[in-house]
Amino acid sequence: MCEPVDPVIREPRTAPARPRATGQGPIVAVVSLGGGIGAAARYGASLIWPTASHAFPWTTLMVNTVGCAVVGVFMVLITDAWAVHRLVRPFFGTGVLGGFTTFSTYAVDIQRLAMHGRPTVALAYLVLTLVSALVAVWAAAAVTRRLISWRTS
Repeated sequence: MCEPVDPVIREPRTAPARPRATGQGPIVAVVSLGGGIGAAARYGASLIWPTASHAFPWTTLMVNTVGCAVVGVFMVLITDAWAVHRLVRPFFGTGVLGGFTTFSTYAVDIQRLAMHGRPTVALAYLVLTLVSALVAVWAAAAVTRRLISWRTS
């Protein structure tokens, strides 16, 4: 067999070297695993507390609000209180909580309410979700910081 030869260099051509793995595989794996767990929990909540397509989506609002509160607690704990393994944050923060909270369902709920002739309710839901999510993460983080400082003093 004859290998192709580069006419300029007169050496056999070889495939370019593949870049080495950057170590992102474990992170992608734990985010995927956590995302599946979080999405299953969110789906379970929708089965336990179903919402009619024209009704106010209380379940999604509560899931997103609770998820944001847990984000606030979690971020304070892993940054201020505990030293955790490097895969805990991507697994739980990005994976589980990212899969549990849901921007896509939130957007579909707004569209569904508007299509069912309830634009005012859709707008109220849009604003209420944003406000409740921000307040939940802020309040949970503040309370957690206070509890940590009270415990360590």
